[in-house]
Amino acid sequence: MITTCGSVLRSFARALTGPRAEPVLMFVEGAAGEGKSHLLQELADLPDAPESARRWWRCGAGGGPSEEDGHRPEATLWLVDDVHRADEDELRRLRGVLEGLGPGSAAAVTYRPEEIEVPGLPLGGTPMTYPGRLTVLTNRLAPWDEERVRRATEEALGGSGCTAEAVTRLHERTGGVPRVVVDLLAMVREQWPAFTGTAAEVDAAGVPPRLAELVLSRTHAVPPEHRPVVWAAAVLDGPAGRDELAAVSGLGAGTGTGALLGALEGAALAELGEGRYGFAVPLAASAVRATLPGPVRQDLHRRAANVLSRRQPVDWAAVAGHHRAAGEGHRWLRAVERAAESAEASGRHEQAITLLERTLALPGLPPQARARLAPLLARNAVTGLRSDQTVEVLAQIVQDAALPPAVRGELRLDLGLMLCNQMGRSHEGWQVLEVAAGELRDVRSVLAARAMAALVTPYWPGVSVEVHRGWLIQAVAAADDSGDAAMRTAVLANHVGLAMSCADPEAWELVEQLPVQSTDPACLRQAARGLCNAADSAVWLGFYERGADLLAAGRDLSARSGAPYTEHSAMGTRLLQQWWTGRWLGLDKRCEDFVAATADMPFIASDAYVVRGLLAVAQGDWGEARSWLSQQGTFGTEKLPVPLGAAAAGAVIRLALARQEVTAAAEHARAAWKVVADKGVWPWAAELAPWAVEALARAGDGAGAHTMVRNFAQGLGRRDAPAARAALVWSRAVLTETEAEASGEASAEGRRSGLLEAAALYGEAAAAYGELPRPYSQALTTEGAARCAIAADTEGAPDDEGASGPVPDAEAASRPAPAPEEDAILPVLAELESCAQRFTDLGAVWDAARARALLRTRQPVRKGRPPGRPSHADQLSPREEEVAQLAVSGLTNREIAATLHLSPRTVEQHIAGAMRKTGALSRRDLAHRLDATP
Repeated sequence: MITTCGSVLRSFARALTGPRAEPVLMFVEGAAGEGKSHLLQELADLPDAPESARRWWRCGAGGGPSEEDGHRPEATLWLVDDVHRADEDELRRLRGVLEGLGPGSAAAVTYRPEEIEVPGLPLGGTPMTYPGRLTVLTNRLAPWDEERVRRATEEALGGSGCTAEAVTRLHERTGGVPRVVVDLLAMVREQWPAFTGTAAEVDAAGVPPRLAELVLSRTHAVPPEHRPVVWAAAVLDGPAGRDELAAVSGLGAGTGTGALLGALEGAALAELGEGRYGFAVPLAASAVRATLPGPVRQDLHRRAANVLSRRQPVDWAAVAGHHRAAGEGHRWLRAVERAAESAEASGRHEQAITLLERTLALPGLPPQARARLAPLLARNAVTGLRSDQTVEVLAQIVQDAALPPAVRGELRLDLGLMLCNQMGRSHEGWQVLEVAAGELRDVRSVLAARAMAALVTPYWPGVSVEVHRGWLIQAVAAADDSGDAAMRTAVLANHVGLAMSCADPEAWELVEQLPVQSTDPACLRQAARGLCNAADSAVWLGFYERGADLLAAGRDLSARSGAPYTEHSAMGTRLLQQWWTGRWLGLDKRCEDFVAATADMPFIASDAYVVRGLLAVAQGDWGEARSWLSQQGTFGTEKLPVPLGAAAAGAVIRLALARQEVTAAAEHARAAWKVVADKGVWPWAAELAPWAVEALARAGDGAGAHTMVRNFAQGLGRRDAPAARAALVWSRAVLTETEAEASGEASAEGRRSGLLEAAALYGEAAAAYGELPRPYSQALTTEGAARCAIAADTEGAPDDEGASGPVPDAEAASRPAPAPEEDAILPVLAELESCAQRFTDLGAVWDAARARALLRTRQPVRKGRPPGRPSHADQLSPREEEVAQLAVSGLTNREIAATLHLSPRTVEQHIAGAMRKTGALSRRDLAHRLDATP
């Protein structure tokens, strides 16, 4: 049976410690480097083995015990290593020792099965007499699996270098042989001090000397006339059939078969599967290839290309590599083209991109080949997931004056699409697309329509929606003239996105026109994009259930039609939908995982960055919020699509207001509002408007705040945009509240009336958000309604109670209001308490603390409680726990004070009390103490 070292140890221990102290013999076979000697050392140190003498016997090293040693009266543990090296005399003595094992004795015998003289008989051809009382076990060591290689990689290189890509490549190239894994990791560590965990770095490390010496010595032991079969295996670099090896070696069928048998007997090659042969350690092929003279190596590669082109299906990338190594340039480029076309047809866009990038980056490529291959690269890069190198390669190629105009226009089109969609360089991409549309108008109407369709997409800042509508008219006409069904679908997909974003009445009818049942793969990919465009726009509008249905259909069609870029974009939409609908459990990790999975193309994860930042705001982790909302420095936030940029700006403005940075908040609000206003897609103002209006109003720019609300209302008109309509009511509530607060002491009744009006508007907004549903926005607006109602109630309190105006410190607001007023406010307080609980259930720590702080300003005194403050002895009081939670989330004392309406000095006292009661030594330590508190 095949086992690991641990399995062998357990088997041996069970045999030794069984109820009968009978002798045990265990044969352990394993290829070179699989850890046989290491296993013997572990057996020698086995704690469960009976006390007995340990005797080592390393075969082939001279010496060794005599036959009489096998009849020793005392119990002995024999550790016999490398039996394949033993000569006949050693084997005879070893057989004598093993046949004479007495009670309590045991022996472990290791060998390389590929090197023993008689296959299957480690002790030679002479039969051995096994005593009846002897337990005989056989175990074959197995290579490490990928998980074990991962652990070894982490130990050798640390966590940063232990990427999935590096581990997979290490496992593939070493075959999991432990000694080779360890040696190769040492070389990687030596050659790449700043190892980044790529497969290319693993490949560049080379062949460990121990492995090279072993495989070259075995190759040299093959007779010279038979060595070409080993060379053929090295050139093919993978499992190959007998006839393939014979053909590539040039030996012919008869001689080739004999040569293969000899190579197998000498362990130069191994049988890797039924009828498939090659090197037991794939990396060994590199060592053999490196020793071949150039002309011999080229002939082998030429024959290998011919052999592989007859396999089905043909691996054209491998064929291309052999043609190039053989010096057959024309055949190489043709094979590259076929490889890219095959990869594209089967949806393996990344494979096509990598191959074409490497080929097109080579100097001296013939112009005709460049004109054929560059459009293939562009087409795959737009459909798949781009790399920066693709953009740079295409940017250089489009400058080539020798390219035919149609080819240059097509490349420019795809370059523009990548700059906009995958790189976030929308301004540059827009200009490239406009040039492409002009270049293609007279030479390729289909591609001209495609360029025009791209210019219909409204997401990018800097261009008015009316410009997009103008391009839509041209794109529809060009697509109709082309007669191409896929192009008409592409234009329709972008029309869907534009109409849905603007909440045009025709949007839902356009969605129904997408040919989701088409049999044309190109049409299906465009239909999938249309569904995902519709889903994204629907989610921004507030149609969450319908958006989810469209999203599911779009993702499914994207996966089936081979459109990974569209599929990844849909994942971002799903994160937004989960944020708005309150499905926050695990959402932070889902965002982080998406960002990590798209690390080499961060722009595609921009939705995840923003959602993660919004979560951090609600959780009170403001430092993290800033980092995520700024895309962690991967690209500028000004490059974000307009709706996403507006949402991120709203969160940044909210943070600035919470920190009392009113001037900065107002400046940011004006800049962000201009982007939305210039675009003219007013539903996209929904996530920005309430915070921008508040920023301007609190900065004293009431006229600007009024203009924002008026423009927002006029822009929406009668459009069916539920989220934006709720946000418009919220914005009006904010404006009414801030104006009431600014009215001052001169008009107490007017102030109270304004606050009550604001409370009603907040309540209307909360009801609208509840219908969507958007639980977090509903809770925020409910809190706003309660805040205004409490302030109005306080405003109306009798002067002799001293309750008018805001309370400077909530700790001082412990007295109850008069009974009639208290009765009137009780429903508001109950709603506020429910709101605080909803914040808590969502995980919005900051909001929950703020709502509870507001609640305490008017919380009635419980009957039966003695006067004064309750004693909490060594337990945290509710306020201390509240302050401590905000402190460990990252807020400063000033930020906590602003949130809870306390003085910074009071906050400092509460944190000190919490640290004293929990025994915490720092804020970081306080976080651990709070987590440990039941």
